Amino acid sequence: MADRKIRVLIAKPGLDGHDRGAKVIARALRDAGMEVIYTGLRQTPEMIAEAALQEDVDVIGMSILSGAHLVLVPKVIDTVRKSGLTDVGFFVGGIIPEEDVAVLKAAGVNAVYGPGTSTVTVIEDVKSFSRAA
Repeated sequence: MADRKIRVLIAKPGLDGHDRGAKVIARALRDAGMEVIYTGLRQTPEMIAEAALQEDVDVIGMSILSGAHLVLVPKVIDTVRKSGLTDVGFFVGGIIPEEDVAVLKAAGVNAVYGPGTSTVTVIEDVKSFSRAA
């Protein structure tokens, strides 16, 4: 399994229409040798879980700028787990208040990134919690 590339799904759950950060992360992960699937804007938790299952991803990254992270992220994680993907890693990027980070991590998120996080940090973290690593 060491020869297989890490497969990462980048998703924009909810109604947030700003995806520049998601595209920057997707490109950085791709340039680091990972296979990246970008779902596009306005994805439901069910759509994200289905895409993750169909694409057999190792990690799911979600970009949320709308403030709905405490509702959407746990719902996505729960939906993904119920679909049978129990060993997928999760990360979240966006405008996440510091007091919400522990809540997201308790829900199953491996890492939370705010504005200005280095892409090198994201790449190294994804490598560390990917099931393909």
